[in-house]
Amino acid sequence: MFSISRRTFVAQFSALSALPLVASSLAAKEVSDVRCTVLLRSGWQTVNIGDIAHTPGVMQLFRDYLPNVEVILWSNALDRGVREMLLANFPNLKIVSGHVKSDGTFTSAELKQAFGEADFLLHGSGPSVVAASHVAAWRKATGKPYGILGVTITATGEAASRKLTPQLKDLLDGADFVFTREKNSLQNVKDAGVTGPALGFAPDGTFHLKLKEKPSIEQFMLANDLEPRKFIVCVPRLRYTPYHKIRKTNQNEQEIARREAVNEAHAEEDHAKLRAAIIAWVRKTGGKAVLCPEMTYQVDIMRPLLFDPLPEDVKRNVLLHEKYWITDAAATLYADAAAVISCECHSPIIAASVGTPCMYLHQPEDGIKGNMWRDVGLSDWYFPIEETTGDDVATAVTQIAEDFPAAKKRIDDAVAGIETNYAENFQIIAAALEKAKQ
Repeated sequence: MFSISRRTFVAQFSALSALPLVASSLAAKEVSDVRCTVLLRSGWQTVNIGDIAHTPGVMQLFRDYLPNVEVILWSNALDRGVREMLLANFPNLKIVSGHVKSDGTFTSAELKQAFGEADFLLHGSGPSVVAASHVAAWRKATGKPYGILGVTITATGEAASRKLTPQLKDLLDGADFVFTREKNSLQNVKDAGVTGPALGFAPDGTFHLKLKEKPSIEQFMLANDLEPRKFIVCVPRLRYTPYHKIRKTNQNEQEIARREAVNEAHAEEDHAKLRAAIIAWVRKTGGKAVLCPEMTYQVDIMRPLLFDPLPEDVKRNVLLHEKYWITDAAATLYADAAAVISCECHSPIIAASVGTPCMYLHQPEDGIKGNMWRDVGLSDWYFPIEETTGDDVATAVTQIAEDFPAAKKRIDDAVAGIETNYAENFQIIAAALEKAKQ
């Protein structure tokens, strides 16, 4: 079994991360002198480490490609330690919160000031144009330009993604650029007749995540004798996120009952496929598996759906992180894993950002976002769950165990391609910002 120390891995990954920037040095030189102020609307909720991850991922893109641009973060999701995490990684970051009322007034003086200071508004990466109303408010109040980076846009509405309505089409038409995080979304935008902005594909900003390591996770690894690259991580997911148990929703009782029935119908068969990977890994390598949550509710389903049904000989090598965490903690653990296998989309993306092989078991109820795996060259680790058997997932994780360097090269090559995409797209963004400053 191939193994690598954390220190060696971090050094190698840091060097690797620089390669796309070196390869795109001309592009970097062309954009690095752009100077203006961008108001970044990002941060959608804190019950999901993926929704948290969008913000530092996009912030890091600015740090690496447009270092002279001042970014003001507009976020209303800063609890659970998220504000502290952001400031630990971006010490000079200015953060504002609040809303714009229907009459055009602001709920906070800091947000009003940011509207005056910023030259450009950027809607950050996410499951849809989440803050469409805020982009519209910016457009109405300032007349200044705006753009949209790394979002899902659907023709029909699904999961967390809103339908492309005439109102949203009008907003997209008025943008300087619209980059979607899957090519399916890009086609939806083109099919809708959006012609005003520059249109393109830009992978989810989480792929560019670079966060400081979390000491508490290093302590967790020591306490549980987890050796780098000798354990895997598995993340569960129900077909529908039970938001009615997390916060107030507009779902009626009939819809809640329908979703719960779908969850119950598929929970066992879906998670049996994850368990097959755990069993194969433990018995093949003698290594360990860690069960982790991507969302708060998953703390309660890891044990009954993943741990309890495992054979006794396998259970001895399986442990649970039975506490919700946020993105920097997850990234710290994922960086030392041999693989992250998940029914959630963003844990594998976080794993990719730290150079760890990753597999996504895509449930149809999670929308079209999973297609980005094909778009970034990771088709071999993309498993539409209803077309996938437990043996398929077990075989894939066994292949990683048998030839980790090959798996590592696969993820590194994919990330390098993503970085090339970012470098090209940030030339377009830089041109829009240069124009906004004039």
